[in-house]
Amino acid sequence: MPRDIPPLRDVRRITQKKRDAWWTVLLVDPIATPLVRVTARWTRVTPNQITWGALILGLGAAACFAMGDWRWLIAGAVVYHLSFVLDCMDGKVARLTGQGSVFGAWLDYIFDRVRVMACAVALMAGQYHRTDDLIYIWLAVVVVFLDGLRYINSLEIFKTRHTMRKQIKAGMRAARDAENEAGVAFMEDLLRANPDADVEQDLGGAAAAAQTGGDPAVTPRRQVVDLHQEFRSRFPVYLRARSFLLRHRIRTHLVSGIEFQMAVFIVGPLLDQVIGATVVAGALLLVFELAIVYKLLLSTRDFGRTLDSFEKDGLSTAA
Repeated sequence: MPRDIPPLRDVRRITQKKRDAWWTVLLVDPIATPLVRVTARWTRVTPNQITWGALILGLGAAACFAMGDWRWLIAGAVVYHLSFVLDCMDGKVARLTGQGSVFGAWLDYIFDRVRVMACAVALMAGQYHRTDDLIYIWLAVVVVFLDGLRYINSLEIFKTRHTMRKQIKAGMRAARDAENEAGVAFMEDLLRANPDADVEQDLGGAAAAAQTGGDPAVTPRRQVVDLHQEFRSRFPVYLRARSFLLRHRIRTHLVSGIEFQMAVFIVGPLLDQVIGATVVAGALLLVFELAIVYKLLLSTRDFGRTLDSFEKDGLSTAA
């Protein structure tokens, strides 16, 4: 018996992320989302089984890459893309059917790293065997290092931002005697939830909506905290570009781990330009990672000023 699965439009709403890598949005979701609906409706395949399938295909791509010949490079690129489609499907099936689990998230993360490592070693080893050029050995090290660096940096930045948010909420409670314990909103969240707003009205409109809870008749009760104020003031074009990309579900981090992997394992092999694609993609990945670190640095300054304002508010209230 088929499962009762909603129409494709609803499946897109349920399973697709509000913002994602442009490669996923443009080249994967149009294939993966219909397949997710068919899989969830007509089979009993679990998300973890799909994760295993993605790993097996990824190892198949590595076997193709290891052959070294350009025909095998093309085959490896195609198989790798299919592997990534499956990798995107497991989370979608989990969200659609309610089968998500903590272990499944861990398995997906670990298998991703194994797949990248296996394909990097196989691709560069195959090219080294074909050309005897030592640069491929170094490129294998670079690919594994940059992939690990990207995801370690992403995790640490997430933890740092989470800590700052917790301290801001604690500071507000201390300054206002818990009067506004749930009365804080973060500008980044408000803008993310409102990508269709006009750029000039994003900041003011989001802040007003937060203060009134979306109802103009309600007395303002939430304080909006903007931890990216200094970054946006230094780079005003960022907000316009961000709003445009979010309207299309594309995140502003245009060269992340996903785009880096696709350049190395798909674009490079298809064009028979493994060295060029790897070097260019690696350089762009580092540029975007440094931009994120710089943005975090400016956010910590906004964070410090916000905490100082809470302390002053608390002192003036006590006086």
